Amino acid sequence: MRFLIVPFAVLGLAASPGAGQDVPLPDLFADTIDVRVVNVEVVVTDREGYRIQGLEASDFELLVDGRSVPIDYLTEVDEGRAVARHGDGVGNAPSLTPGEPVGTNYLLFIDELFAIRRQRDGFLNRLERDLALLNQSDQVAIVAFDGYNVTRLTDWTNSRDEIGDAIQRARERKALGLMRMLDLGDRTDQIRRTVMAATASIRSLADVPGRKVMLLLVETFCSPSRSWEFSSFWEDGTCRESVGNVYQPLVTAANRVGYTVYPVDMVGLRPTFGIDPTGALTMGNSEEAQEAALWFLAHETGGRAMINFYRKVALAETVADTRSFYWLGFNPPRGENDALHDIEVRLPGRRDLRVRSRQHYRDMSRSTEFTLLVEGSLMFGGLPGKNVLEVHFGTPRKAGFRKFLVPTWVTIPVDDLTLLPIDGQWTNDVEFRISVVDRHGDRSKNLGTRIPIRYSEAPPPGETFVYETELPIRKGTHRFLAALYDPLSGEILARGGTVGPKWRQSGRGPGSAATGRLPSA
Repeated sequence: MRFLIVPFAVLGLAASPGAGQDVPLPDLFADTIDVRVVNVEVVVTDREGYRIQGLEASDFELLVDGRSVPIDYLTEVDEGRAVARHGDGVGNAPSLTPGEPVGTNYLLFIDELFAIRRQRDGFLNRLERDLALLNQSDQVAIVAFDGYNVTRLTDWTNSRDEIGDAIQRARERKALGLMRMLDLGDRTDQIRRTVMAATASIRSLADVPGRKVMLLLVETFCSPSRSWEFSSFWEDGTCRESVGNVYQPLVTAANRVGYTVYPVDMVGLRPTFGIDPTGALTMGNSEEAQEAALWFLAHETGGRAMINFYRKVALAETVADTRSFYWLGFNPPRGENDALHDIEVRLPGRRDLRVRSRQHYRDMSRSTEFTLLVEGSLMFGGLPGKNVLEVHFGTPRKAGFRKFLVPTWVTIPVDDLTLLPIDGQWTNDVEFRISVVDRHGDRSKNLGTRIPIRYSEAPPPGETFVYETELPIRKGTHRFLAALYDPLSGEILARGGTVGPKWRQSGRGPGSAATGRLPSA
């Protein structure tokens, strides 16, 4: 048995209400990180907004970071059917036969954290009515986020009965918006929580053929001003973080796996509360400021923001907008360095036409992919890999008001790792992440590090390696998830469970809190 001690810095958790149910997260890690082809859905219109048909690959120019790159394939889709094809589908690219239907997958994400029941149910009623506009080849999946968990109300289905049942279950769920109206907590943190839940939903429901669209149902988001800095409910100025820091994970995930985002403002015109310098409660109209964030999400992913009148017909407008488009793709060089690359689609010689598409893609590193996967698994309540890690907790020590540092030991079975003989040692550098969430849905930051594992000779069967750290949490019971990524084999090892207030606990499986012994040297 080998020990490694690496302490983490103290990170606090703030309280905010929420509750939910667990739904297992599909194991889509390999499908997500091995995306080779960047898909770009392109809408071409004239100056009056009418769709232009009949363009060929030679009419388009694709630029990445300002440089022209080859278009590996292009398919025109007209009214839900493939019309023509240039090149073959490669990797995760579509390979469509002219004349065959092209299904669209509509992921409906309902943000209950800010939702007002009346507005939410009114939108769901209109959406249920517009289901008749879907083709038989179209599918719908519905998820709801209550601030704590993402609950999958239905997986991908084209059954109108199953979709209707899921909508009814959505109506029966709590809407927490009225509780949020007088909550003076960190609004940016609350919005980030919703953004990460939407990001986890996109990544977990990415492995489906056809076009992918997210209808993002939200009541209110902080918004970027003209300088792309956030406006704030409670401060005269900007929030503490730029738009990219909060919304970029959702944009990156959508562009990474080929989702177009159609944000829906469920409430429309609404007042905004604030506090003036004297401490008095004030109220004003911030409709334009709130809508700017929705415009950002739509613009960056090639979608449209459903606001004002359009929120009432969001599904109908989204269906109409996704029926006809050009589907092109290219194989980018992969550096896996988290670099953001701009995408621009042009029509040389056709300045009379307008082009709309996603704006960029991120060449995401495996480390970042792994971090997002752990966040998604914690949100959905599942495990991202093999349930073989052992996690033990010791007696906590106080680290401030209602804050504790809990000694934590993670036992790693070396038999489940791949070790390479390098410079006279058997070695591997594995990525480790551990995160906790309390009953209100507040999470610690994802605590992670790279663990160097070294042996002077090949370890014997049954050998274990123990990683030691301190886990910062607040008072009360938390759900935790520990996960390890082996870059040599691609395997993920994990363990989930609960910790506190009975501190000597061990993660024996998802949702469990069995008492366990501490490891000895």
